[in-house]
Amino acid sequence: MVKLPVAKNPLILRFHRLMEAFAKSDDERDFYLDKVEGFLLFGDLDKSSEELDLLEEELVRDMGRYLLIPKMTFYETKKFMEGFVNEKVYDIDTKEKLLDIIQSKEARENFLEFIYDHLTELEKWQQYYNERSRIKVIEWLREQDIVFVFEEDLDLGKTTVEKLKRYVFDDKVPRDVQQARNVLTAKAKTYYSSEALNPRPKRGRPPKQAQKVELEPQLTVDIYTTVPSKIRHFLFMPEYSSSALTFSQKFETIAEMRASLKGSSRIKIDTKLEALSQRLESLRHLSARLRETDQGLASEDRLIEAVSQQVSPEKENKVLGIVKEFLPKKRGRPKKDEIQEMIQKKKKAGIKRVTQIHRKKGKS
Repeated sequence: MVKLPVAKNPLILRFHRLMEAFAKSDDERDFYLDKVEGFLLFGDLDKSSEELDLLEEELVRDMGRYLLIPKMTFYETKKFMEGFVNEKVYDIDTKEKLLDIIQSKEARENFLEFIYDHLTELEKWQQYYNERSRIKVIEWLREQDIVFVFEEDLDLGKTTVEKLKRYVFDDKVPRDVQQARNVLTAKAKTYYSSEALNPRPKRGRPPKQAQKVELEPQLTVDIYTTVPSKIRHFLFMPEYSSSALTFSQKFETIAEMRASLKGSSRIKIDTKLEALSQRLESLRHLSARLRETDQGLASEDRLIEAVSQQVSPEKENKVLGIVKEFLPKKRGRPKKDEIQEMIQKKKKAGIKRVTQIHRKKGKS
């Protein structure tokens, strides 16, 4: 067992990284939390067998240093989804659809695909998942007796936080670092309070609804001084992004899930939209040709001229015939032949005779 230094202030952890590790930990992927400095290791099976052997050797050598991130069971995953549906989904049809998905195969991924395809539920799901994941992560850290703070919760400046990371094992530090350590110690106690696991809604009148502004937390650079050189390739340090996908084992980012949603029915929709756009474009060309023709021509002649501009002489007569069939005929006084034809048709149809209505005289 190698004797390691002890941190002089609570470990500064990133909640979003821990949340992602909890979501993606499964039978093929292992994540470990370092108790000395708080970095995360990802046992990626895509690495070479030699690198994986070095990781295993390090984990065995310092068994008390690394904590295996627990894997979410099927029951826990189902409880997450059912809790959201029962607490946050109000539309009856949507609720029934989601409950059916939860009971089917590949419920986790199908559930997410449905949520990310329905914007009315997406924001509620993201908020619910963050709140429930936060409680789950805090519970686990408390069980391991880790004194910690989440960097996303700190109100200290970036320079101060970086100093805390740099002097984490030093006894003698500048005055501003010591003051920051006192702030971290007080903040760490809040995670062990009862309210940390049972957050209460704020009392008083709710604030006026305003446009929500998404602000990414100002996170500092990663500073670790005790990472063994053999396992540096396994450091898990994804950058924070509001577009990062959570709760999914299959997709790494939201972009990947969006791409997956373009299957089956979506392809048909895209094809129809493409055909419609092509028709609109052809109408624009036809309109442009009409504007270019002589403004003094009649509307019928202008349309014929625009359509037949780029038509070969062999096909011109056919095109003109087709266009004339669709054009409305000019109104005017009918010819004599047409009048005689109408008279003959009426004679053939015969004259309808009706019985005269006799009204009875009223009694005086």
